[in-house]
Amino acid sequence: MQSDDARYLKRKYKGGSLDVHPTEKALVVQYEVEATILGEMGDPMLGERKECQKIIRLKSLTSNTDIASLARKVVEECRLISPSRLPEVEQLLFYLQNRKKSAEKKEKKQIKPRDLTPFEGMELDEEANINSIDDYIELLYEDIPEKIRGATLILHLARNPDNLEELLQNGALFCFSQFHGLITHYKIGVLCMSIIEHELKRYDLWQDELLKKKKADILSKEYEKALKKYHGLLTKQEQLLRVALYLLLNLSEDTRTELKMRNKNIVHLLVKTLDRDSEELLVLVVSFLKKLSIFLENKNDMAEIDTVEKLVKLVPCEHEDLLNVTLRLLLNLSFDTGLRSKMVQADLLSKLTSLLGDEAQRQIAMCILYHISMDDRFKSMFAYTDCIPQVMKMLFDCGEERIDAELISFCINLAANKRNAQIMCEGNGLKMLMKRALKLKDPLMMKMIRNISQHDGPSKNLFIDYVGDLAAQIGLKEEEEFVIECLGTLSNLTIPDLDWELVLKEYNLVPYLKDHLKPGSAEDDLILEVVIMIGTVSMDDSCAVMLAKSGIIPALIELLNEAPAYLIDLMHDKNAEIRKVCDNTLDIIAEYDVEWGKKIQSEKFRWHNSQWLEMVENRQMDEAEPFMYGDDGEPFLQNGDILERPDLFYSSDGIIPVDGAISPEFFTDFQNGDLLGPHGFPSSSLTDGYGQTGVTPARPATAYGFRPDEPFYYGYTTSR
Repeated sequence: MQSDDARYLKRKYKGGSLDVHPTEKALVVQYEVEATILGEMGDPMLGERKECQKIIRLKSLTSNTDIASLARKVVEECRLISPSRLPEVEQLLFYLQNRKKSAEKKEKKQIKPRDLTPFEGMELDEEANINSIDDYIELLYEDIPEKIRGATLILHLARNPDNLEELLQNGALFCFSQFHGLITHYKIGVLCMSIIEHELKRYDLWQDELLKKKKADILSKEYEKALKKYHGLLTKQEQLLRVALYLLLNLSEDTRTELKMRNKNIVHLLVKTLDRDSEELLVLVVSFLKKLSIFLENKNDMAEIDTVEKLVKLVPCEHEDLLNVTLRLLLNLSFDTGLRSKMVQADLLSKLTSLLGDEAQRQIAMCILYHISMDDRFKSMFAYTDCIPQVMKMLFDCGEERIDAELISFCINLAANKRNAQIMCEGNGLKMLMKRALKLKDPLMMKMIRNISQHDGPSKNLFIDYVGDLAAQIGLKEEEEFVIECLGTLSNLTIPDLDWELVLKEYNLVPYLKDHLKPGSAEDDLILEVVIMIGTVSMDDSCAVMLAKSGIIPALIELLNEAPAYLIDLMHDKNAEIRKVCDNTLDIIAEYDVEWGKKIQSEKFRWHNSQWLEMVENRQMDEAEPFMYGDDGEPFLQNGDILERPDLFYSSDGIIPVDGAISPEFFTDFQNGDLLGPHGFPSSSLTDGYGQTGVTPARPATAYGFRPDEPFYYGYTTSR
């Protein structure tokens, strides 16, 4: 055994970190103690190392304390702190002194309802430091308590706007989007939507109750008390809505999840929230709606309710971010004709005009105004605002720089209205436009001038001074687009006092017009403008004689012979008016020309039966389809054109007569829907084996994967 005399202790103190206490007015010193038991001869026999902590409480620290003197005293009395660390001690004491001041101010400050109280598990006994972000991320991979601590520290960092950029650049933080699936699995999104719906109902009840008390309480004391309580509840509720909506917005990155939200009526909930006054909440709600608005189904949902009316109330507003995101949402919605009409009815036109002077919002406002100006019903309304003088000033301020496409396109649309054109020509407006267009050879500017020139009245007479300048551009080796606009402008000048014969001779335009009438000599747009120009100058008798002698009439006749082919191509144009004109014209041609009549009939048949023809022509020999072949296995058609087999033509009443004669009236009725079922197909071919109505084949689906007018579930019917 070891004798008592051998128990001599030798201790070594090793200083460590120095920090402030998280809650008390004290310094914390972390150090190590290494204790060694010595034998009788002084030899070490047993060693032990232990980490210790010393708390130095600073009771005398006040807002008036001399930090330098107190720091020297601490270093002198505490041997664990090296004198070399005096500056560090001073810095920590200075921090404690300021922290104490802040704490005193907070005690005096009345707590507002908006102040966020920490949730359970979010309390911290340390201060989050952006330099330790990597350590906090590592905690997210540990057990649950460490995960909570790490997430809480990161949350505290994220509350400081100065840390957001640093957090954004840390890619490791965004790897946790994989938890979206886990959140969806436990139906957190559904719960959030239920909470939002419930809170919005509570909001309506609060308002009704407040209104009742306002009417009943004559002295207004009870009402003021209820109003104060209402504002407190409203603030807390808006915090809850923000958290829930942020979660849903993040989850909606998956379009499948977004579709589920749409089916749960998310659009209606968001639009209802637009009645709030909290700008932070409104920024979130409008941003969510903007994201949803890119899909047709969501846009249609917004069109069914008063979305536009509520958004217009937010324009203009002092909150720049809210104004910007609201305008962007309105821009998305302005692609819809019906919603554009609602915007005009809500007086958005004048509000957007006032934003043209705001450089930050000018481009978005201009795009919305451009969409509104596309509708002829609303073009005249711009004349009653100061919009036109503003955009004209913007044009002239561009100098020789390229004009923004949004600005010049907007001006082109505005110039299509007579009153707007007159305002543009006021003062030196037309002179400045012509000067810029001719100097820079700008085809878009010349298109705007061309639109101005089409209106009868004082503005058209102003163009007499520029006929020579415009005629001089024709024949020169200018860009074709620019020449087309110059020709179009001249063609609009149906002015009685204008001597067209002199113009044609002075600028030698007859050879140019004749050469560009030949098929293939130029683009179709240029040939069309040449024909219109010839029509304009031919109103002058002397010009008509000059053109007839030049041999231009045979060229026009030859060009006219090409018209039916162009009309057939345009028969399937997307524009309904163009299709109508082409059909009527082709019917007239078919009545007077048998050969063209057969071609037109054949082409109409191909169009209306294109899918059936494609199926027949591409069908391969198959044992399951013996009806397509004769006894010897040879196809009945013998590789011939199916149009040569009129006995295979089908009409609404069965097989067409053998001569294959189909009157144009048949196709007219067909197009007008007289022979069609509810979806554009003959009624005999509309139902499938379940008695279910079909939909138009090959129609593109939406981004969500289904068509807007297609029901989610088919309703099968059984015969009785």
